[in-house]
Amino acid sequence: MSLDAHLLAAFRAADDGHITTAELSSQLGVTRATISRHIEELRSLGYDIQHQPSLGYRLAASPDILFAEDIQHRLGKTVIGRQVLVYEQTASTNDLVEKLALDGAAEGVVVFAESQTRGRGRMGRSWSSPRGKGLWFSALLRPKLPMSSVARLTIAASVAIARAIQQQTGLAAEIKWPNDVFIAGRKCAGILAELRTEMDAIKFVILGIGLDVNCDMSDFPPEVRSIATSLKMELAKQEQEPILRGDLAVALLQELSRACRLAGDDDGFDEIRREWGQLSSTLGKRVALQIGPHRLEGFAQALDQEGALLVRCDDGRIEHVVSGDVMMEK
Repeated sequence: MSLDAHLLAAFRAADDGHITTAELSSQLGVTRATISRHIEELRSLGYDIQHQPSLGYRLAASPDILFAEDIQHRLGKTVIGRQVLVYEQTASTNDLVEKLALDGAAEGVVVFAESQTRGRGRMGRSWSSPRGKGLWFSALLRPKLPMSSVARLTIAASVAIARAIQQQTGLAAEIKWPNDVFIAGRKCAGILAELRTEMDAIKFVILGIGLDVNCDMSDFPPEVRSIATSLKMELAKQEQEPILRGDLAVALLQELSRACRLAGDDDGFDEIRREWGQLSSTLGKRVALQIGPHRLEGFAQALDQEGALLVRCDDGRIEHVVSGDVMMEK
């Protein structure tokens, strides 16, 4: 872990907010000159580090950047986020993680991008990823789950997103099956799970997440402006300030690690299913789903033990739906 990350941790842990150069030198085992040099490096990144001769340094404000080593250090020993990488721009974070996975990367590596040129969602749809406005990232999972249970991971991820949003902003998020998170009836996040199999077993899963954090309406493509929102836009309605993406990233990865761990066994997934049911905007509604070329109508009843949506059709049949688009909810 870099000295910069350790310095930020020391600032945050200081009892009264201030810490002297001597204390930092002693804690970190480096010279005062080294401390001073790295403080200047952090200031160049946008960290507002103030100094008072009698009290020492304090971290007055942080920039809205994704600093990989700081995020990783703040996560501690979570599985997801054990290695964090941040790119200024990439085509797709899912593609980068796939390359890492094929090269043997361990479970839990996370790749963020400040912007994506070919971000994508389900069904081959594009995902707008404006620079510095959201959390665009992918995580590598190597779950010990049967193929029939892979939908659990998308369910777990949606719960993690909703919980992190509530923790960091107080905003009430809802989950629309199968992979969307909404606030006040507008979409703010989506999930794309892609898997590689071998001998009818899961080799790895790439969990891609896009969360609109500080987007303005002008950042969205015209075709989605009627249905899209961001945390910044929703917070503005309550006269609250935007949040720092780094803080949200830490909370989200912590929740994601917890939720995916629970999804790995039946008892744990029961807990996730209960949370999902409380947050769902789909359950109890009459829905029309497009499943490939087929259309299915009925009432969304529940999730089954594998994460499929149970739909009671008009003729009384119960269909287990693993994937599809909800076309209508009443």
